[in-house]
Formats: sequence, C-alpha cells, structure tokens
Amino acid sequence: MPKFMTIGYGDQEGYDRTDASVLDEAHAHDAHLRATGGTTGIAGAPVQVRNHDGAGTTAESGPFLSSALPVAGFAVIEAATLEEAVRIASKTPCAVAHGVVEVWPLREAP
Repeated sequence: MPKFMTIGYGDQEGYDRTDASVLDEAHAHDAHLRATGGTTGIAGAPVQVRNHDGAGTTAESGPFLSSALPVAGFAVIEAATLEEAVRIASKTPCAVAHGVVEVWPLREAP
C-alpha cells in the first residue's frame, strides 16, 4: 500500500482554543493510526546536516524551512490513494486545532 508523510504545523494558541472534545477525538485518531502501523510524533528541535561533496559533515541547530506556524508533528501513514491520505490527515490534531497538515506521497528510492 502507498505510504505518505504528513507534516503538521500548528501553535499552542490554536491548540488551546480548540474544543477539548475535538482534541480528544483527534488524539484518539492518532492513537488508532499508531495501533494500525502508522508512525506519529511531536516535532522536537531540528538540526541541519550538511556533507557537501562528501567533504565533511557539519551540523547546526535550527530549522531550515520557515512557515507562519511552527512544525508541530509528523506521521508516516499508509493509504490507498492521496484522497484517502488527505481524509486521514484531516482528522489529526494539527488539522483540527487551527493548524495545517501537508501530505507528501513517498516514492520508493532507486
């Protein structure tokens, strides 16, 4: 079955203004995803890694990407179609708590 990576963006303010029953349902949805083989997680502090031309690795703290909302979490899910993956992502905490979720189809590496 195809895999998709989701990236959730959201902030504490949006989370806090979301009805508790909606959040409970979204967290139960994430628990179901994990129980059925999906991987979900809350984003920690990022590190940028470079090894240009294989000449040496450098790592520095901080995000490379920028967004109006901070990266809040991620998931790797399975779905038959992109539409199904969107439906699954639409029930996650970031999607319901005034954030946004990107859905990225994962392709097999050569």
